[in-house]
Amino acid sequence: MAKLTYDDFKQRLSIQDVLVDAGYTLNRRDGLRYPSYVRLGSDGRRIHGDKFIVTANGQCCFQPPTQKNYNVIGFIKAHPEMFSDYTPGMDKDRLVNLVCNRLLNNPIEDRETKIVTGHQQMPTFSLDDYTLHKFEGGNKETHKPFYPYFKPRGLNLGTQYAFRKTFFLAERQSEDGRVFKNLSFPMTVPGKDDHIVGLEERGRKKPDGTSYKGIARGSNASEGLWMGSPEATKLQDAKRVFIFESAFDAMAFYQILMGKGSSLDAEAKKELSHAVFASTGGNPSTRQLEGLIRNAKDATFHIGFDMDEAGRNFAEQFKTLAKKENVPSNRIVREETSPGYKDFNEELLAILARQNNPLAKDNVRDDLKDYVDSFRKHPEDIPGVKEVLHPNDSQIDLLPKSLWQLYAHYETLYEDAYTMQHSRLVAPEDKEEIKDKALEAGKVFRNELAQALGVKEETEAENEEKNVAAGVDMDADGNIEVNESEETKHHGMRR
Repeated sequence: MAKLTYDDFKQRLSIQDVLVDAGYTLNRRDGLRYPSYVRLGSDGRRIHGDKFIVTANGQCCFQPPTQKNYNVIGFIKAHPEMFSDYTPGMDKDRLVNLVCNRLLNNPIEDRETKIVTGHQQMPTFSLDDYTLHKFEGGNKETHKPFYPYFKPRGLNLGTQYAFRKTFFLAERQSEDGRVFKNLSFPMTVPGKDDHIVGLEERGRKKPDGTSYKGIARGSNASEGLWMGSPEATKLQDAKRVFIFESAFDAMAFYQILMGKGSSLDAEAKKELSHAVFASTGGNPSTRQLEGLIRNAKDATFHIGFDMDEAGRNFAEQFKTLAKKENVPSNRIVREETSPGYKDFNEELLAILARQNNPLAKDNVRDDLKDYVDSFRKHPEDIPGVKEVLHPNDSQIDLLPKSLWQLYAHYETLYEDAYTMQHSRLVAPEDKEEIKDKALEAGKVFRNELAQALGVKEETEAENEEKNVAAGVDMDADGNIEVNESEETKHHGMRR
Protein backbone atom coordinates (compact mmCIF):
# COMPACT_ATOMS: atom_id res chain seq x y z
CA MET A 1 0.00 0.00 0.00
CA ALA A 2 0.99 3.62 -0.55
CA LYS A 3 2.70 5.46 2.26
CA LEU A 4 0.23 7.64 4.13
CA THR A 5 0.93 11.20 5.27
CA TYR A 6 -0.21 13.18 8.32
CA ASP A 7 -2.89 14.80 6.15
CA ASP A 8 -4.17 11.31 5.28
CA PHE A 9 -4.34 10.40 8.97
CA LYS A 10 -6.28 13.54 9.89
CA GLN A 11 -8.71 13.08 7.02
CA ARG A 12 -9.31 9.34 7.38
CA LEU A 13 -9.23 8.88 11.15
CA SER A 14 -11.64 10.28 13.70
CA ILE A 15 -10.37 11.47 17.07
CA GLN A 16 -12.91 9.01 18.51
CA ASP A 17 -11.03 6.11 16.88
CA VAL A 18 -7.84 7.26 18.58
CA LEU A 19 -9.50 7.77 21.99
CA VAL A 20 -10.93 4.25 21.95
CA ASP A 21 -7.54 2.82 21.00
CA ALA A 22 -6.00 4.74 23.90
CA GLY A 23 -8.32 2.95 26.31
CA TYR A 24 -11.16 5.46 26.64
CA THR A 25 -14.81 4.50 26.65
CA LEU A 26 -17.74 6.38 25.12
CA ASN A 27 -19.75 8.07 27.87
CA ARG A 28 -22.99 8.82 26.04
CA ARG A 29 -25.24 10.77 28.39
CA ASP A 30 -28.89 11.04 27.50
CA GLY A 31 -29.59 14.31 25.75
CA LEU A 32 -26.06 15.75 25.43
CA ARG A 33 -25.06 16.80 21.95
CA TYR A 34 -21.34 16.04 21.94
CA PRO A 35 -19.79 12.74 23.06
CA SER A 36 -17.30 12.46 25.87
CA TYR A 37 -14.82 9.66 26.48
CA VAL A 38 -13.77 8.48 29.92
CA ARG A 39 -11.29 5.99 31.33
CA LEU A 40 -12.53 3.16 33.53
CA GLY A 41 -10.78 1.75 36.58
CA SER A 42 -10.31 -1.94 37.38
CA ASP A 43 -13.71 -1.90 39.10
CA GLY A 44 -15.43 -0.74 35.92
CA ARG A 45 -16.16 2.73 37.34
CA ARG A 46 -15.18 6.04 35.77
CA ILE A 47 -11.88 7.56 36.85
CA HIS A 48 -12.83 11.03 38.03
CA GLY A 49 -11.26 13.88 36.08
CA ASP A 50 -10.00 11.68 33.22
CA LYS A 51 -12.36 12.71 30.43
CA PHE A 52 -12.04 14.06 26.89
CA ILE A 53 -14.85 15.82 25.03
CA VAL A 54 -15.09 15.64 21.24
CA THR A 55 -15.53 19.01 19.53
CA ALA A 56 -18.32 19.83 17.08
CA ASN A 57 -16.39 18.90 13.94
CA GLY A 58 -15.58 15.46 15.35
CA GLN A 59 -11.90 15.78 14.51
CA CYS A 60 -10.53 17.17 17.79
CA CYS A 61 -10.98 16.76 21.52
CA PHE A 62 -10.13 18.63 24.70
CA GLN A 63 -9.85 17.74 28.38
CA PRO A 64 -11.89 20.12 30.56
CA PRO A 65 -11.38 22.51 32.17
CA THR A 66 -8.51 23.39 29.79
CA GLN A 67 -9.28 24.45 26.21
CA LYS A 68 -6.30 22.88 24.44
CA ASN A 69 -7.61 21.01 21.40
CA TYR A 70 -5.91 17.82 20.14
CA ASN A 71 -6.31 16.38 16.68
CA VAL A 72 -5.32 12.74 16.06
CA ILE A 73 -1.64 13.64 15.60
CA GLY A 74 -1.41 15.96 18.60
CA PHE A 75 -3.22 13.56 20.91
CA ILE A 76 -0.87 10.65 20.14
CA LYS A 77 2.23 12.80 20.58
CA ALA A 78 0.97 14.29 23.85
CA HIS A 79 -0.05 10.91 25.34
CA PRO A 80 2.39 8.33 23.91
CA GLU A 81 2.21 6.04 26.94
CA MET A 82 -1.48 5.35 26.25
CA PHE A 83 -0.73 3.38 23.08
CA SER A 84 0.35 -0.23 22.81
CA ASP A 85 2.87 0.61 20.06
CA TYR A 86 4.94 2.85 22.32
CA THR A 87 8.30 1.96 23.81
CA PRO A 88 10.32 4.34 26.03
CA GLY A 89 12.46 6.71 24.00
CA MET A 90 10.57 6.07 20.75
CA ASP A 91 10.45 8.91 18.23
CA LYS A 92 6.97 10.51 18.43
CA ASP A 93 6.60 10.76 14.67
CA ARG A 94 7.26 7.05 14.33
CA LEU A 95 4.67 6.36 17.01
CA VAL A 96 2.08 8.39 15.09
CA ASN A 97 2.82 6.37 11.96
CA LEU A 98 2.53 3.06 13.80
CA VAL A 99 -0.73 3.90 15.55
CA CYS A 100 -2.49 5.51 12.59
CA ASN A 101 -1.45 2.90 10.04
CA ARG A 102 -2.59 0.14 12.39
CA LEU A 103 -5.99 1.77 12.89
CA LEU A 104 -6.35 2.11 9.11
CA ASN A 105 -5.28 -1.52 8.54
CA ASN A 106 -2.39 -0.27 6.43
CA PRO A 107 0.69 -2.48 6.97
CA ILE A 108 4.06 -0.74 7.09
CA GLU A 109 7.50 -2.22 6.75
CA ASP A 110 10.09 -2.64 9.50
CA ARG A 111 7.57 -2.51 12.29
CA GLU A 112 9.22 -2.34 15.70
CA THR A 113 8.34 -4.74 18.50
CA LYS A 114 4.96 -3.95 19.99
CA ILE A 115 4.95 -3.44 23.76
CA VAL A 116 1.48 -3.76 25.24
CA THR A 117 0.61 -1.33 28.01
CA GLY A 118 -1.76 -2.04 30.82
CA HIS A 119 -4.77 0.10 29.88
CA GLN A 120 -8.13 -1.60 30.26
CA GLN A 121 -9.67 -2.94 27.06
CA MET A 122 -13.38 -2.69 26.42
CA PRO A 123 -15.11 -6.06 26.05
CA THR A 124 -15.96 -6.94 22.44
CA PHE A 125 -19.64 -6.70 21.62
CA SER A 126 -21.42 -10.05 21.32
CA LEU A 127 -25.06 -10.54 20.41
CA ASP A 128 -24.92 -13.83 22.33
CA ASP A 129 -25.10 -11.76 25.54
CA TYR A 130 -28.70 -10.81 24.71
CA THR A 131 -32.07 -12.50 24.47
CA LEU A 132 -33.85 -11.20 21.37
CA HIS A 133 -37.57 -10.59 20.79
CA LYS A 134 -38.39 -9.99 17.12
CA PHE A 135 -41.24 -8.27 15.29
CA GLU A 136 -42.71 -11.01 13.10
CA GLY A 137 -44.83 -9.70 10.25
CA GLY A 138 -47.56 -12.34 10.37
CA ASN A 139 -47.80 -12.68 14.14
CA LYS A 140 -49.67 -9.80 15.79
CA GLU A 141 -48.78 -11.03 19.27
CA THR A 142 -45.13 -10.25 18.57
CA HIS A 143 -46.08 -6.65 17.73
CA LYS A 144 -47.53 -5.79 21.15
CA PRO A 145 -44.23 -5.59 23.14
CA PHE A 146 -43.01 -2.86 20.75
CA TYR A 147 -46.00 -0.57 21.37
CA PRO A 148 -44.49 1.30 24.39
CA TYR A 149 -41.37 2.13 22.37
CA PHE A 150 -42.91 3.31 19.09
CA LYS A 151 -46.26 4.78 20.15
CA PRO A 152 -44.81 7.78 22.10
CA ARG A 153 -42.79 8.69 19.00
CA GLY A 154 -45.82 8.48 16.68
CA LEU A 155 -44.33 5.72 14.50
CA ASN A 156 -47.23 3.66 13.18
CA LEU A 157 -47.55 -0.05 12.46
CA GLY A 158 -46.99 0.48 8.74
CA THR A 159 -43.60 2.05 9.39
CA GLN A 160 -42.72 -0.62 11.95
CA TYR A 161 -43.64 -3.34 9.45
CA ALA A 162 -41.53 -1.71 6.73
CA PHE A 163 -38.39 -1.84 8.95
CA ARG A 164 -39.32 -4.98 10.94
CA LYS A 165 -36.17 -6.87 9.96
CA THR A 166 -33.86 -4.14 11.26
CA PHE A 167 -34.91 -3.81 14.90
CA PHE A 168 -35.73 -6.04 17.87
CA LEU A 169 -36.03 -5.97 21.64
CA ALA A 170 -32.74 -6.98 23.26
CA GLU A 171 -32.75 -8.17 26.86
CA ARG A 172 -29.57 -8.49 28.92
CA GLN A 173 -28.92 -9.42 32.53
CA SER A 174 -26.14 -7.60 34.37
CA GLU A 175 -23.73 -9.20 36.83
CA ASP A 176 -25.78 -7.93 39.77
CA GLY A 177 -28.92 -9.63 38.46
CA ARG A 178 -30.68 -6.57 37.02
CA VAL A 179 -32.42 -7.06 33.67
CA PHE A 180 -32.25 -4.40 30.94
CA LYS A 181 -34.53 -4.45 27.90
CA ASN A 182 -34.29 -1.89 25.10
CA LEU A 183 -35.52 -1.36 21.58
CA SER A 184 -32.35 -2.11 19.62
CA PHE A 185 -31.23 -1.27 16.11
CA PRO A 186 -28.36 -3.55 15.01
CA MET A 187 -25.23 -1.86 13.70
CA THR A 188 -23.10 -3.38 10.94
CA VAL A 189 -20.02 -2.24 9.05
CA PRO A 190 -20.80 -1.31 5.41
CA GLY A 191 -19.79 -4.18 3.17
CA LYS A 192 -19.97 -6.67 6.06
CA ASP A 193 -23.73 -6.86 6.53
CA ASP A 194 -23.70 -10.37 7.97
CA HIS A 195 -21.97 -9.42 11.23
CA ILE A 196 -23.59 -7.25 13.92
CA VAL A 197 -20.97 -5.10 15.70
CA GLY A 198 -23.18 -3.19 18.11
CA LEU A 199 -26.61 -1.82 18.97
CA GLU A 200 -28.20 1.61 18.89
CA GLU A 201 -30.53 1.47 21.91
CA ARG A 202 -33.75 3.20 22.97
CA GLY A 203 -35.60 2.67 26.25
CA ARG A 204 -39.27 2.90 27.14
CA LYS A 205 -40.77 6.26 28.00
CA LYS A 206 -40.66 7.10 31.71
CA PRO A 207 -43.45 8.87 33.63
CA ASP A 208 -41.49 12.14 33.50
CA GLY A 209 -41.37 11.99 29.69
CA THR A 210 -37.69 11.04 29.34
CA SER A 211 -36.25 7.80 27.99
CA TYR A 212 -32.86 6.13 27.73
CA LYS A 213 -30.90 6.32 24.51
CA GLY A 214 -27.36 5.17 23.85
CA ILE A 215 -25.03 2.63 22.29
CA ALA A 216 -24.61 -0.89 23.71
CA ARG A 217 -21.40 -1.50 25.64
CA GLY A 218 -18.55 -2.72 23.45
CA SER A 219 -20.17 -1.59 20.17
CA ASN A 220 -17.94 -0.66 17.25
CA ALA A 221 -19.52 2.78 16.89
CA SER A 222 -16.60 4.20 14.89
CA GLU A 223 -17.36 1.99 11.85
CA GLY A 224 -20.76 0.41 12.44
CA LEU A 225 -24.11 1.96 11.49
CA TRP A 226 -27.74 0.92 11.54
CA MET A 227 -28.97 0.33 8.00
CA GLY A 228 -32.48 -0.60 6.91
CA SER A 229 -34.46 -0.83 3.69
CA PRO A 230 -38.20 -1.61 3.44
CA GLU A 231 -37.54 -3.71 0.33
CA ALA A 232 -34.29 -5.20 1.73
CA THR A 233 -32.10 -3.37 -0.80
CA LYS A 234 -28.39 -3.99 -0.26
CA LEU A 235 -26.20 -0.93 0.24
CA GLN A 236 -24.13 -1.70 -2.85
CA ASP A 237 -27.32 -1.80 -4.97
CA ALA A 238 -28.94 1.34 -3.54
CA LYS A 239 -29.92 4.23 -5.78
CA ARG A 240 -30.70 6.46 -2.79
CA VAL A 241 -29.15 6.46 0.70
CA PHE A 242 -30.69 8.57 3.48
CA ILE A 243 -28.38 9.33 6.43
CA PHE A 244 -29.58 10.39 9.90
CA GLU A 245 -28.26 10.69 13.45
CA SER A 246 -30.77 8.15 14.83
CA ALA A 247 -32.88 5.26 13.56
CA PHE A 248 -35.99 6.97 14.94
CA ASP A 249 -35.26 10.01 12.76
CA ALA A 250 -34.89 7.78 9.69
CA MET A 251 -38.17 5.96 10.35
CA ALA A 252 -40.05 9.22 11.03
CA PHE A 253 -38.72 10.70 7.78
CA TYR A 254 -39.87 7.62 5.84
CA GLN A 255 -43.33 7.79 7.46
CA ILE A 256 -43.78 11.46 6.51
CA LEU A 257 -42.97 10.83 2.85
CA MET A 258 -45.09 7.67 2.60
CA GLY A 259 -48.12 9.23 4.35
CA LYS A 260 -51.37 10.34 2.70
CA GLY A 261 -50.43 14.00 2.85
CA SER A 262 -47.13 13.47 1.06
CA SER A 263 -46.48 15.20 -2.25
CA LEU A 264 -44.72 12.09 -3.63
CA ASP A 265 -46.47 10.16 -6.40
CA ALA A 266 -46.73 6.36 -6.50
CA GLU A 267 -43.53 5.96 -8.52
CA ALA A 268 -41.51 8.12 -6.12
CA LYS A 269 -42.88 6.21 -3.12
CA LYS A 270 -41.86 2.94 -4.76
CA GLU A 271 -38.37 4.32 -5.23
CA LEU A 272 -38.32 5.41 -1.59
CA SER A 273 -39.19 1.89 -0.40
CA HIS A 274 -36.13 0.58 -2.26
CA ALA A 275 -33.82 3.16 -0.66
CA VAL A 276 -31.40 2.42 2.17
CA PHE A 277 -31.84 4.36 5.43
CA ALA A 278 -28.82 4.69 7.72
CA SER A 279 -28.23 5.97 11.25
CA THR A 280 -24.85 6.90 12.72
CA GLY A 281 -26.24 6.60 16.27
CA GLY A 282 -25.13 10.15 17.14
CA ASN A 283 -22.16 12.17 15.87
CA PRO A 284 -20.95 10.55 12.62
CA SER A 285 -17.38 9.34 12.43
CA THR A 286 -15.18 9.58 9.35
CA ARG A 287 -15.06 5.80 9.00
CA GLN A 288 -18.85 5.48 9.17
CA LEU A 289 -19.34 7.97 6.36
CA GLU A 290 -16.49 6.57 4.26
CA GLY A 291 -18.03 3.11 4.56
CA LEU A 292 -21.34 4.35 3.18
CA ILE A 293 -19.75 6.30 0.34
CA ARG A 294 -17.42 3.51 -0.77
CA ASN A 295 -20.07 0.80 -0.70
CA ALA A 296 -22.84 2.71 -2.46
CA LYS A 297 -20.98 3.70 -5.61
CA ASP A 298 -23.99 4.72 -7.69
CA ALA A 299 -26.24 6.17 -5.01
CA THR A 300 -27.57 9.66 -4.45
CA PHE A 301 -26.93 10.55 -0.80
CA HIS A 302 -29.60 12.41 1.18
CA ILE A 303 -28.15 14.04 4.31
CA GLY A 304 -30.73 14.21 7.10
CA PHE A 305 -28.64 15.60 9.96
CA ASP A 306 -30.21 18.29 12.14
CA MET A 307 -30.15 21.87 10.89
CA ASP A 308 -28.23 23.19 13.92
CA GLU A 309 -24.53 24.11 13.80
CA ALA A 310 -23.36 20.58 14.57
CA GLY A 311 -25.62 19.16 11.86
CA ARG A 312 -24.26 21.62 9.33
CA ASN A 313 -20.71 20.64 10.26
CA PHE A 314 -21.56 16.95 9.81
CA ALA A 315 -23.01 17.70 6.37
CA GLU A 316 -19.85 19.53 5.35
CA GLN A 317 -17.78 16.64 6.67
CA PHE A 318 -19.75 14.27 4.44
CA LYS A 319 -19.38 16.49 1.38
CA THR A 320 -15.62 16.69 1.90
CA LEU A 321 -15.30 12.90 2.13
CA ALA A 322 -17.59 12.39 -0.86
CA LYS A 323 -15.50 14.76 -2.98
CA LYS A 324 -12.37 12.73 -2.22
CA GLU A 325 -14.19 9.62 -3.42
CA ASN A 326 -15.14 11.46 -6.65
CA VAL A 327 -18.86 11.59 -5.84
CA PRO A 328 -20.43 14.37 -7.98
CA SER A 329 -21.99 17.21 -6.01
CA ASN A 330 -25.35 16.68 -7.75
CA ARG A 331 -25.57 13.29 -6.00
CA ILE A 332 -25.57 14.91 -2.55
CA VAL A 333 -28.89 16.30 -1.29
CA ARG A 334 -29.35 18.18 1.99
CA GLU A 335 -32.72 17.30 3.52
CA GLU A 336 -34.38 19.70 5.95
CA THR A 337 -35.08 18.10 9.33
CA SER A 338 -35.09 19.48 12.86
CA PRO A 339 -34.25 23.20 13.07
CA GLY A 340 -31.98 22.39 16.03
CA TYR A 341 -31.56 24.16 19.35
CA LYS A 342 -30.83 27.67 20.45
CA ASP A 343 -27.54 27.94 22.25
CA PHE A 344 -28.25 28.61 25.93
CA ASN A 345 -24.66 29.69 26.40
CA GLU A 346 -24.73 32.33 23.69
CA GLU A 347 -27.94 33.77 25.10
CA LEU A 348 -26.43 33.74 28.58
CA LEU A 349 -23.44 35.72 27.33
CA ALA A 350 -25.74 38.28 25.75
CA ILE A 351 -27.50 38.75 29.10
CA LEU A 352 -24.16 39.05 30.88
CA ALA A 353 -23.02 41.72 28.46
CA ARG A 354 -26.09 43.76 29.34
CA GLN A 355 -25.46 43.27 33.06
CA ASN A 356 -21.80 44.36 33.15
CA ASN A 357 -20.60 40.75 33.21
CA PRO A 358 -21.06 39.63 36.84
CA LEU A 359 -19.11 36.46 36.08
CA ALA A 360 -15.94 38.50 35.67
CA LYS A 361 -15.96 38.84 39.45
CA ASP A 362 -14.65 36.17 41.80
CA ASN A 363 -18.10 35.17 42.98
CA VAL A 364 -18.72 32.05 40.93
CA ARG A 365 -19.70 28.91 42.84
CA ASP A 366 -16.97 26.25 42.96
CA ASP A 367 -19.09 23.67 41.12
CA LEU A 368 -19.68 26.14 38.27
CA LYS A 369 -16.10 27.33 37.77
CA ASP A 370 -15.28 24.70 35.12
CA TYR A 371 -18.36 25.75 33.18
CA VAL A 372 -17.52 29.46 33.38
CA ASP A 373 -13.81 28.95 32.69
CA SER A 374 -14.64 26.94 29.55
CA PHE A 375 -15.68 30.13 27.77
CA ARG A 376 -13.34 32.58 29.48
CA LYS A 377 -10.48 33.88 27.33
CA HIS A 378 -7.78 36.53 27.60
CA PRO A 379 -7.32 38.07 24.12
CA GLU A 380 -4.03 39.92 23.91
CA ASP A 381 -4.85 41.50 20.56
CA ILE A 382 -7.89 43.50 21.70
CA PRO A 383 -6.75 46.88 23.06
CA GLY A 384 -8.31 47.79 26.39
CA VAL A 385 -10.02 44.42 26.88
CA LYS A 386 -8.74 42.35 29.78
CA GLU A 387 -11.23 39.56 29.58
CA VAL A 388 -14.12 38.38 27.41
CA LEU A 389 -16.45 35.41 27.41
CA HIS A 390 -16.60 33.19 24.35
CA PRO A 391 -18.77 30.05 23.97
CA ASN A 392 -17.67 26.64 22.74
CA ASP A 393 -19.81 23.61 21.95
CA SER A 394 -19.50 21.54 25.11
CA GLN A 395 -20.22 23.72 28.15
CA ILE A 396 -23.38 21.83 29.08
CA ASP A 397 -21.31 18.75 29.93
CA LEU A 398 -19.29 20.82 32.41
CA LEU A 399 -22.27 21.84 34.50
CA PRO A 400 -22.98 20.22 37.89
CA LYS A 401 -25.02 17.03 37.59
CA SER A 402 -28.26 18.63 38.76
CA LEU A 403 -28.10 21.22 35.97
CA TRP A 404 -27.03 19.06 33.04
CA GLN A 405 -29.75 16.58 33.99
CA LEU A 406 -32.29 19.39 33.65
CA TYR A 407 -30.90 20.16 30.20
CA ALA A 408 -30.95 16.46 29.22
CA HIS A 409 -34.59 16.30 30.32
CA TYR A 410 -35.46 19.33 28.18
CA GLU A 411 -33.62 18.03 25.12
CA THR A 412 -35.32 14.63 25.22
CA LEU A 413 -38.75 16.26 25.45
CA TYR A 414 -37.90 18.64 22.60
CA GLU A 415 -36.92 15.76 20.31
CA ASP A 416 -40.14 13.91 21.11
CA ALA A 417 -42.24 17.03 20.58
CA TYR A 418 -40.67 17.69 17.20
CA THR A 419 -41.08 14.10 15.99
CA MET A 420 -44.69 13.88 17.16
CA GLN A 421 -45.68 17.02 15.24
CA HIS A 422 -45.17 15.01 12.03
CA SER A 423 -47.34 12.06 13.03
CA ARG A 424 -51.04 11.64 12.30
CA LEU A 425 -51.05 8.76 14.76
CA VAL A 426 -50.73 11.11 17.74
CA ALA A 427 -53.82 12.95 18.97
CA PRO A 428 -53.64 16.78 18.78
CA GLU A 429 -54.03 17.10 22.54
CA ASP A 430 -51.06 14.75 23.07
CA LYS A 431 -48.98 16.88 20.71
CA GLU A 432 -49.89 19.98 22.71
CA GLU A 433 -49.10 18.23 25.98
CA ILE A 434 -45.58 17.15 24.97
CA LYS A 435 -44.93 20.61 23.47
CA ASP A 436 -45.96 22.26 26.74
CA LYS A 437 -43.73 19.88 28.70
CA ALA A 438 -40.75 20.71 26.47
CA LEU A 439 -41.32 24.45 26.87
CA GLU A 440 -41.64 24.13 30.62
CA ALA A 441 -38.53 21.93 30.92
CA GLY A 442 -36.48 24.46 28.96
CA LYS A 443 -37.79 27.29 31.11
CA VAL A 444 -36.88 25.40 34.30
CA PHE A 445 -33.34 24.79 33.04
CA ARG A 446 -32.86 28.42 32.05
CA ASN A 447 -34.15 29.69 35.38
CA GLU A 448 -32.05 27.28 37.44
CA LEU A 449 -28.91 28.08 35.45
CA ALA A 450 -29.45 31.83 35.77
CA GLN A 451 -30.08 31.51 39.51
CA ALA A 452 -26.96 29.38 40.03
CA LEU A 453 -24.83 31.96 38.21
CA GLY A 454 -26.44 34.94 39.89
CA VAL A 455 -27.68 36.29 36.58
CA LYS A 456 -30.78 38.49 36.69
CA GLU A 457 -33.59 37.16 34.50
CA GLU A 458 -34.93 39.46 31.81
CA THR A 459 -38.65 40.08 31.30
CA GLU A 460 -40.51 39.02 28.17
CA ALA A 461 -40.68 42.65 27.12
CA GLU A 462 -36.90 43.00 27.45
CA ASN A 463 -36.34 39.76 25.59
CA GLU A 464 -39.28 39.71 23.21
CA GLU A 465 -37.37 38.67 20.10
CA LYS A 466 -34.88 36.35 21.78
CA ASN A 467 -37.33 33.48 22.41
CA VAL A 468 -34.88 31.89 24.79
CA ALA A 469 -37.50 30.06 26.83
CA ALA A 470 -36.76 26.32 26.44
CA GLY A 471 -34.49 26.88 23.46
CA VAL A 472 -37.32 25.86 21.10
CA ASP A 473 -37.86 27.58 17.75
CA MET A 474 -41.19 29.35 18.33
CA ASP A 475 -43.55 31.72 16.60
CA ALA A 476 -44.84 34.91 18.21
CA ASP A 477 -47.41 32.95 20.23
CA GLY A 478 -44.82 30.60 21.70
CA ASN A 479 -45.74 27.67 19.45
CA ILE A 480 -43.26 25.24 17.92
CA GLU A 481 -43.13 26.15 14.26
CA VAL A 482 -43.94 22.89 12.49
CA ASN A 483 -46.38 22.89 9.57
CA GLU A 484 -46.92 19.33 8.50
CA SER A 485 -47.99 20.00 4.93
CA GLU A 486 -45.16 22.48 4.36
CA GLU A 487 -42.66 20.16 6.04
CA THR A 488 -43.73 17.37 3.69
CA LYS A 489 -43.03 19.63 0.72
CA HIS A 490 -39.52 20.34 2.01
CA HIS A 491 -38.84 16.62 2.31
CA GLY A 492 -39.72 15.74 -1.29
CA MET A 493 -37.00 13.74 -3.07
CA ARG A 494 -35.18 16.06 -5.43
CA ARG A 495 -34.13 14.55 -8.70
